[in-house]
Amino acid sequence: MADVLLFHHAQGLTAGVEAFAGTLRAAGHTVHAPDLYDGRTFDDLESGVGYAQEAGFGTVLERGRAAAEGLPAGLVHIGLSLGVLPAQLLAQTRPGARGAVLVGSCVPPREFDGDWPAEVPVQVHGMDADPVFVDEGDLDAARALVASAPEAELFLYPGDRHLFLDSSLPAYDAEAAGLLTERVLEFLAAR
Repeated sequence: MADVLLFHHAQGLTAGVEAFAGTLRAAGHTVHAPDLYDGRTFDDLESGVGYAQEAGFGTVLERGRAAAEGLPAGLVHIGLSLGVLPAQLLAQTRPGARGAVLVGSCVPPREFDGDWPAEVPVQVHGMDADPVFVDEGDLDAARALVASAPEAELFLYPGDRHLFLDSSLPAYDAEAAGLLTERVLEFLAAR
């Protein structure tokens, strides 16, 4: 079973993020889901992004790095939207990563000082018409990552919702979330 470090999206550590963590735990995985927002959650994406901007994206990254301290090296890092930042940073720079799952976002690996590590398998998930994922360059970054990394997969789901995995939000898409969860569980079982 995998040891997972799961980072929430910009609306915070919502009930839907907790439910996803619970699903992974029910499958036998150990899941650490730190709260990078000190207990704050937001009703909409814009407010959550505003808080992250106010706190500073560097602060969010440092909180993610701090959450990994004391945890074993062999983690699978999962990031949901904004949570992709610390997940991808740690997967690329912290020795021993067993894998990464990036949902709704992807950063060009050069942003974290280098190429994607060849020994770290990665999945990227997003909706094919999500304006955040498609129009802000994340899909292009995901395609470039998949083209350059030996064990990388990109999964696109039909739709335009950004936080479609979070069952506690209006953007939730049960069909896409179910398929994503199935793929993540298969990925974790292989780690």
